[in-house]
Formats: sequence, structure tokens, C-alpha cells
Amino acid sequence: MLTRIARASTRRPLTVIGLWLLFLLLGFGLGTGVFARLSDSVPDVPGTESDRAAEYLDGIDPVGESITAVIGGTTVSGAGLRSQVEAAVADLRDIPGVAAVPDPYTTPGLLAEDGRALVVPVTLKGGLDDEAEEKVLDSAGERIHEIRAPEIHVSGGPLLGQQLGERAQEDVARAEIISLPVVLVLLLVIFGGLRAAGLPLLVAVSGIAGAFLALFGFSRFTDISVYAIQVTTMLGLGLAVDYALLMVVRFREERRHTDDVVEAVHRTVARAGRTVLFSGLTVAISLTGLLVFPSTFLRSMGLAVAAVVVVDMLAAITLLPALLARFGGRIAPARTRPDGEEGRVFARLARFAARRPVAVTVTSVLALLVLALPVTGMRINIGDAQQLPSSTEARRLYDTVDAHFPPGTGVSPVTVVLRPGTDPATAARIRALSPGTESRALPGGTTVLSMQPGGSADGRAATELVQRVREARGDEPVQVTGVAARLVDFRAMLGDRAPWAAVTVLAGIFLLLFAFTGSVLIPLRTIVTTLLSLGAALGVVVWVFQDGHLAGLLGSQELGALSLTAPPLIIAIAFGLAMDYELFILARMRETWLRTGDAQDAIVTGLRRSGRVVSCAALLLAVVFGAFMTGGFAPILQIGLGLTLAVLIDATVVRMLLVPATMALLGRRAWWAPGRLRRTHDRFGLSEEAPAPRPELADHR
Repeated sequence: MLTRIARASTRRPLTVIGLWLLFLLLGFGLGTGVFARLSDSVPDVPGTESDRAAEYLDGIDPVGESITAVIGGTTVSGAGLRSQVEAAVADLRDIPGVAAVPDPYTTPGLLAEDGRALVVPVTLKGGLDDEAEEKVLDSAGERIHEIRAPEIHVSGGPLLGQQLGERAQEDVARAEIISLPVVLVLLLVIFGGLRAAGLPLLVAVSGIAGAFLALFGFSRFTDISVYAIQVTTMLGLGLAVDYALLMVVRFREERRHTDDVVEAVHRTVARAGRTVLFSGLTVAISLTGLLVFPSTFLRSMGLAVAAVVVVDMLAAITLLPALLARFGGRIAPARTRPDGEEGRVFARLARFAARRPVAVTVTSVLALLVLALPVTGMRINIGDAQQLPSSTEARRLYDTVDAHFPPGTGVSPVTVVLRPGTDPATAARIRALSPGTESRALPGGTTVLSMQPGGSADGRAATELVQRVREARGDEPVQVTGVAARLVDFRAMLGDRAPWAAVTVLAGIFLLLFAFTGSVLIPLRTIVTTLLSLGAALGVVVWVFQDGHLAGLLGSQELGALSLTAPPLIIAIAFGLAMDYELFILARMRETWLRTGDAQDAIVTGLRRSGRVVSCAALLLAVVFGAFMTGGFAPILQIGLGLTLAVLIDATVVRMLLVPATMALLGRRAWWAPGRLRRTHDRFGLSEEAPAPRPELADHR
């Protein structure tokens, strides 16, 4: 299959390049439209109680979402500013689509006790379509900003999604500006020439275009989180560079053995292309675990990121061979080094680990387990504006309210829907659970209770209040929704579906690794060592962001919990990325094993010939992920740090020490498979070339 793909790409390289240019135009033209379609409704899980209750209210409640304005920086009760605010409130009430705007000077709780800030909530009518809602938001925002005051911040509700979408676009552009030049410099150092260094960047640009286009396509059918654009672009860019790096390094090696550029391309695709193909499929399978969860956010992220990975993989085995066939003659072959000089450092590491397999394995495992310890106390929540960069409008609004109003001001209430037929005694018991519960009657006999929790909207007090209401209702037609209820339902969904997601991913990874290696023990060893590095990376993320250690160095602070989006995405993506480096190393080990049948030589030669590529690929990915951490969104910081650490830990401790040590412990048994499975692999497994006779393992069958 790969040979046919290589021949097709090299036979008509200009046609292939032209098709990819068309793809780039679509990605950077049509695909960038996704920035106007981003959503901040991450925790919604279709079919849960909180989701059903919210949909029910949307259908009968004449009142819709609301936005909030905060005016401060001066004495807000002065006659001049008061007249401006009162005039603005009157104008806001007259805007079509606005349901209510209370007077901040006469409504309790809207004027700060120190007299230096006030809050103006603007409630929209229910049932507005997107166009009408956008018109209302624009009109309301413009009128509020006409007030002359030192500080005016407007955010919340549907306006928050717009603001985050604009900020996401700025962050992506900044990350690309930072990462691409740094990646180019590193590639110049690696390859020593501009032509060879430029090819991975061309593939990387294709990965970015693929990210935009995939997200735009999925946005037509489902909500796309504001964080999705950064995660998919970051991964699309990083993996594209990794795959292209592997291919170009192999191409330069093949050029040492032949002057025929096209033949060198064919050999490159047949050998390194196989690794890229399996790597891409492995990452994609790791992300299919997200499809097990009913969360719209997780499913859309899984599909979008998997689509980006497939684009990167296809670009590496079609676009890159076409570029190499056209321009590869100008790329210098890899230098021939004296025997023993190539990969000398990595060979020494392999020999060190292979000679002391027990000591290296025990030490490495203990170190990774220590780093993973904080995971045992991990907490997740939806988070508030503290997770946003300090320069965003929503964060400034939050900081102003926090500075001038009592704790709990502006916290979203726990919303309880008492449907017609609810027993009055049950309703009374529920009201008694929270002092100051507000009640509102809706058409048709439905009553809505707004219960103000202590602390944050998704803190322990709020989630416990949700649980107490659900326990107190019995069999009555009562439903609970709101931020805290959505968090409770999201956590329950994760707990219910996580085991199924794990089984799906691990089974798929096992089958792919068996197809790649023909062994049943290597996939098991790989899964265990990868889980160790993943646990270590996630443990450090908890230690930094949840517990607050060194968080200030990253522009964050102690948050008390991780964003609910971070752990599942770190686990799914990092697991796939770790497989990348495992496959890079196993490909070289397998070549040597098939050629010599010497397990020790396979370990040393495999790491000698792949160690440099793995180290460079990890460094390039770390640069890309680090560039995307400059935006300041706490969830992106958490995901970025988690992926960076997972890549670096995996490419150093795991792949350079733990892999050769465990392979040495297994010896020839590492490549063992039952006879029937071995024959199945020999018949159906995807090989880069006709395999040499496999050394017999009769003593281990």
C-alpha cells in the first residue's frame, strides 16, 4: 500500500502539490470561519438531568441569558455619572430583545458599599435566534461603553463566548509567530541546511490548515469549544513537524545508499512511512476514547483532533514525498560516520540500561510513581474567570467585582425547577435547604427556585447543595440545573464512562502495536510504561495548578482544582503522543531484530539509530506546546504543561532508560507471539519490506 502511495506521489508531484495548495487555501480561507462559531458551554452533557432541565426552561421561560456590565474606577454615586448610568439604563430597556435592566442605584446588591463600583445586569428575552441575539449584544455593548467612566467592563452570557473566540484567534496567531521561527532555527541546527529544514514547516502549515478546516466542518454539526482551536492547532503543528522530521531524516539516510532521488523517496515511504502511518493511527485511536463520553465537548474534541492527526499523517506520506521527489536532489545526504560514532550517546544509554535492567527499571518506576502521587488528590471543576488571562474583559469584570463587592456576588445560583404537580411539602423542604431562596413562577404552573450557594458556583458547597436537593425531592417532578448541577453531572459521566473509554483505547492500541511488531509482550510493556509517564506528567500538573506550586512562573495561581477539560484531554492526547516515540524506536529495533535475530543488538542499534530523532522530535513538540502556553488561559496552560511534560518525560526517562531496560529483561521473549497469532501477523501485518526469516523462538513458544 505504502509503495503504491509513494509511486503515485512521485509520478505526478506537481499535481499532488497543487491539490495540497488547494487544501491550504480552503483551510486558511473557509476554515478560519470557525473563530466566529466557538462556544464556552464546555460542561453540557446531553441527556443529563441538568441538560434536560435547561432545555425545558428554554422552552417555557420568557427570560433568556444575561450579560453584565461593571462600572467603576471612581465614585459612582456622583451626579454626573449617575445621570449617565440612568440614561443608559433607560436606553437599554428600549432595545428590542432586552427583557429587563434593573436600576443599579435602587436595586439591593448592585451598588458597592464603598461607592466605587456598580453592576448593571442586562437580561435578554428568551427564544432569540443567533442573528437577533448578536444584534442585541452589539447594541447593548455600544450603549454601555458610551458612559464616560474610568473603568467599564462588559461580559458574561453569550458575550463571553464572543470575547473568548476573539482572544483564541489572537493566541493562535501569537503562538504561530513564536513557534514557527524557533522550530525553523532548530531544524536548521538539526539538518544543517535550509531546504531540508523548510520541508517540515511546509507540512506543519498543512497541519494548521487541517486543524482549521476540521474544526469548521464539525462546527456545522456540534458546538466547538473555545479551547478546541488552540489544542487542535497546537497538536496539528507539533505532529506535522514530528512526522516530517522522521521522514526527512530517513530520506537523507537513504540518499547515502542511492543517487536516485525517486528511489530514495520510495524507500523512505516504505520504511519511515510505515512508522508514520502506525503512529497516526495510534494517536487517532487514543482519541477515540473521547467518543465514549456523551459530552458534546469531549466528542467534538476527539473527532476534531483525530481528523487533524489524519491530515498530518496524509501530508507526511503524500505531500512530503512529492516535495522530496521535486526538490530532494538539492538536499544533501546524511553524513557517513565511522562505525560506532553514529548515535554514540544513545548507544551508551542503551547498553547501560541493558546491563543493569533491574536497577534501572526499579529506579525509573519509583521516580515516576513519586511524580504521579498528586494525582490521588486531583479535583476538577468548571472554574470561573480566574482561569482567564488578566487582560481579558471577563477577567477584568471579575476582578472589579471581587475587589468591591462581598464574596459570592455574581455567583451563578443552583436552579431548581418545580414542575406542575410537585408536592408543596417537598417544595418547602427544598426551599429550607438554602436561606434567601428566590422563587419565580412561570407559565403553566412551573416554579423556578434560585438557591445561592456559599463560595464559588462550582465549589463544594454548591455541589453538595445540588446533591441535597436531589435527595430531598424523592420521586417528585423536580429537576436541578445550573453551573454546579452541570459539574455534578459531568463528574458522574466521567466516572461512568472512563472504564469503557480505557478498555476501548487500550484494546485498540494493543492490536495496532501487535500489527506493527508481531509481538504480544511489547504492546503490554508499552502500555504499562506509557501509563507511568502519563501519571507522572498529570501529577506535576496537579501539583502546579491545583496546589499552586510554581504556578506564578506560568502566569497562573493556585486554583484549587484543574479545569474539567484538562485531565481527559491530557490523558487522551499524551497517550497517543507517547506512542509516537515508542514506534520510532520500535521500528529501528524491529529492523535489526528481523535482520540479525540478536535481541541485545536490536536494543542498542534501535536506540542508536532512533535516539536522535526522538530527542529532536520531543524538543520541537515542547517548543510548539510552550508557545501555545503564552496565551494565559488556565485550561490551555494545564493542557500545554501536561503535554509538554508527558513528551519530555517519555522521550527521556521512559524511552531512553525504561524501554531498553525492560526490553533487556524480556530478552528474546520480547518478540514472542503464539504460533497462530504469529502466522496471522506474517500474513496480514503491514510490513515495510519483505521480512527476513524470523529467528525461531521454539524455546519460548
